[in-house]
Amino acid sequence: MIFTSNWACCQRLCRKCCLQTAEEQGISLMSRDLDKIDNRILEELESDGRLSIVELSQRVNLTNTPCSDRVKRLEKSGYISGYRAVLNKEKQGLGHLTVVQVSLAATGGDNSLDAFNAAAALVPEIESCLMIAGSFDYLLTIRTRDISHFRQVLGDKINRLPNIHQTNSYTVIEVVK
Repeated sequence: MIFTSNWACCQRLCRKCCLQTAEEQGISLMSRDLDKIDNRILEELESDGRLSIVELSQRVNLTNTPCSDRVKRLEKSGYISGYRAVLNKEKQGLGHLTVVQVSLAATGGDNSLDAFNAAAALVPEIESCLMIAGSFDYLLTIRTRDISHFRQVLGDKINRLPNIHQTNSYTVIEVVK
């Protein structure tokens, strides 16, 4: 490896020196494989993004500084793209969830996919919009107050999205995972 001459500061391979040397030489180590500790940090933060570095360090058996350095590296390299609160939609009055399959009239050389994507992004009731390879084009999850609110959103917003050919709706009875 090109970093060996710069490890004179340690008796062992020093990740901090290696990363600093890589940055000085303009080499990205962001695509390297994650080790067990990195994966454990990601698991812990995915479970509870509000963990303090002190608590996270204890859970992954590191001291605070190396743990903090790893978290910063994981953030910088894009493994951690943000932190957010998980909201209780039922408490917010949005307990009705429906999955909608969408087929477009055409998905050829025109900009029908781009137009649909842009318009769907503006509908606040669409919780997720997934482009699908298969017998239909999109799978939407729609979050509403109740079935009558969903019916209104379907008629007034979903069915008016650009290039809609057909929709099929499925009311979610229970979210298992």
